[in-house]
Amino acid sequence: MKRTARPWCALVGAGPGDPELLTLKALRVARRATVLLVDDLVSDAVLSLVLRGRRPAPRVVHVGKRGGCNSTPQAFIERLMVAEALAGQRVVRLKGGDPFTFGRGGEEAATLRAHGVEVEVVNGITSGLAAATALGVPWTHREHAHGVMLVTGHARDGAAGLHWPTLGAAAAQGLTLVIYMGMSHLPELQAGLLATMAGSTPAAVVQSAGTPDERLCVTTLAGLAADARSAGLGSPAIVIVGDVLRARAALRSDVRQAA
Repeated sequence: MKRTARPWCALVGAGPGDPELLTLKALRVARRATVLLVDDLVSDAVLSLVLRGRRPAPRVVHVGKRGGCNSTPQAFIERLMVAEALAGQRVVRLKGGDPFTFGRGGEEAATLRAHGVEVEVVNGITSGLAAATALGVPWTHREHAHGVMLVTGHARDGAAGLHWPTLGAAAAQGLTLVIYMGMSHLPELQAGLLATMAGSTPAAVVQSAGTPDERLCVTTLAGLAADARSAGLGSPAIVIVGDVLRARAALRSDVRQAA
């Protein structure tokens, strides 16, 4: 494989899974790779598009990162990125969604730069936005939501989790709450939000947003955990809470599943 003179690595957002949502820049940069480190949440369709017609093909290394499942250790991934870049390979880390939105892109960029590796970041459509689109609503709306909060329901090992009553109080002022990686702690975060938000507040779960496996559950905050469980929804999924869901023409208080 042809080697580069200067150590270089790109963190590329692959979007939520639909290859038509991959940006032109993401495709161009990903196709430069001689070593492609691929997350579990990158769809087969996106990977096929990146690899189509490549001769010689890049070396593809699957480095799974998925909440609630066995994952490749982050420290190992970072060591691999640095080693391959310093060896002269054109390294591309292809990540589901956006690398700087709960994608550990900040950690990886810092490690690469500390070892003298040039870093290029290419944004992708984050799954939280794809989830809102799947529901037919925006994040913000002049009548229903004056802002949006993106939060994670998964705290780093040993770290304190978010104080959900505080977030609920903020969201109750007219903000949309978009929760990533919250399914394993759904009852706890629901209880915390109910301390400062009305149980009638609209809520929804979108599993595998932007992919053929996408499924929806539209409910209220009071019914969130029970309805998501009844619908059989799990990770990867986005939870959206807020009055912006009232803008959804087909909003219902029961569970709706999309094939």
